Amino acid sequence: MSAKIKTRPWDAAEHLRDEEDIRRYIEAALEEAPDDASFLAAVLGDVARAQNMAKLSRDTGIARETLYKVMRGEGNPTLETVGKMAKALGFRLTLTPIKRETPVTKKPVAARKAVRKRKSAVQDTVEILTSKAKKKPAPIVRRVAGG
Repeated sequence: MSAKIKTRPWDAAEHLRDEEDIRRYIEAALEEAPDDASFLAAVLGDVARAQNMAKLSRDTGIARETLYKVMRGEGNPTLETVGKMAKALGFRLTLTPIKRETPVTKKPVAARKAVRKRKSAVQDTVEILTSKAKKKPAPIVRRVAGG
């Protein structure tokens, strides 16, 4: 006779007990899929369910039904929606530089000189135009006879 094993779906929200757990969960998610807004919204949804979904709805101004829809991966959440969710949960979205696989090469010397030449020509033109605009016309002096 074989015993049946009962299973239930794993829910990340049940394991997010404190701020450190939440921080690590979000960091891991960002490493896993940094460019996937739907995934990030789902992760923030797990954090919201671990805390208080009604409070998140009030703080973001987004209806609970909409938040649940975003967290299920339905639709395509905007950066604004994800940003509001993150802010209401006490986080800030940031951009970090990534290491390039190919090094950035410098422009050839001739190209750099040509760019400098164009810049200086534009600056000269701007200076001429602004100096002409600043100059006031010289006052006209008239001599009066007998004076």
